[in-house]
Amino acid sequence: MRAEPFRDPKGVAKYRHEVLAVVFRVLADTPSLQVLAWQRHHEPFAGQWALPSGPVEVSETMRDAMERHLADKLDLVAVRHSEQLATLSAPLRDPAERTIATAYLGLVAEATEVVKGGAHWFDVSTLPQMAFDHDEVVRLGAHRLRGKISYSNIAFALAPDEFTLAHLREIYMGVLYHDVDVTNLGRVLTRRHQIEPTGHRTAPGQKGGRPARTYRFVEHSLHITDPFAVLRGDQKR
Repeated sequence: MRAEPFRDPKGVAKYRHEVLAVVFRVLADTPSLQVLAWQRHHEPFAGQWALPSGPVEVSETMRDAMERHLADKLDLVAVRHSEQLATLSAPLRDPAERTIATAYLGLVAEATEVVKGGAHWFDVSTLPQMAFDHDEVVRLGAHRLRGKISYSNIAFALAPDEFTLAHLREIYMGVLYHDVDVTNLGRVLTRRHQIEPTGHRTAPGQKGGRPARTYRFVEHSLHITDPFAVLRGDQKR
């Protein structure tokens, strides 16, 4: 049975407010964009996968609530960038009670693993059946990230601290779902002052060849570097 909302003495309804975390990483060797989810063990939607979520306490901000739930439930504290994504307010989105949700986009480095709470990483292109409206929220998050990676330095949150241009290219391909020319990528990001050489090179490989130069992101906070840029590819993956 659906619970009726609590009302104050003036008749104003008081709703449950929760936060959702759409946490992405990119596996460069695939390459693929992956989202973090966990399996629900109770109704509604028992057995289905859901985004990490939980209620907002009266003494905290929504961002504080998101960070608390990720830390307490999944032991995840390595989110390198987060931003508010969307507010979900469809009256029937939660069959148990009227619930308004604010979703946050969170990005972590590709090596990030989560073993607590039965969490699992899923490729965004092959999501399992998800509870509530969480599949829609994942699509919104992926769309936001694909847009921002073209005109900002947001890839800093997905990349390792030191990387080759070939490795960074794979991260961009995982997000954009099309091929990216590595030479052009390096030229564009250098011109925008997003990346800089570290002065290091990779170790020689078994097949020989010249060790690759490594780079790092100049800034580790979000900056809009070219608001009209779109990184395009000629070949869809």
